[in-house]
Amino acid sequence: MSHPDNEAEHLTRADGSVIVPATVSGDVLRALVRDLTARVRADGGEVAPGIRRLLYALHTAAQRVELFDSVTAPFEPAATGTTPDPSGTVCVAETAVLMGCTPRYIRALIAAGRLPAERVGARVWAIDADALDHYRHRRGVHAA
Repeated sequence: MSHPDNEAEHLTRADGSVIVPATVSGDVLRALVRDLTARVRADGGEVAPGIRRLLYALHTAAQRVELFDSVTAPFEPAATGTTPDPSGTVCVAETAVLMGCTPRYIRALIAAGRLPAERVGARVWAIDADALDHYRHRRGVHAA
């Protein structure tokens, strides 16, 4: 078993930046979004552009791992990678981060019926991850 300090050295570049392995990118993304969601709810602030770019990069890496796993799964006894969210849903704040907009805009899309969501509790919306991907891709096609 290798020493944690040695592993950290391999994931740290000379300039101090950190390499996030694709296999843990989804877990890192979920942890960051949970923290950012709590902070935005607490102080009403917005996510800085640099953080938003990092979240997009983590999201892209996680999607690539999931795509790779879905392609290789039939050929392997057990595919490796991140564990998907068992509920298959994302909250309004998470959706806003992924789409680069405000939670208010996401709630407006839900109210207009343009983004399917289900109310969970008194104030929380659960957005189906597949429906979100469909909306994002459809929106990109029509914008061209």
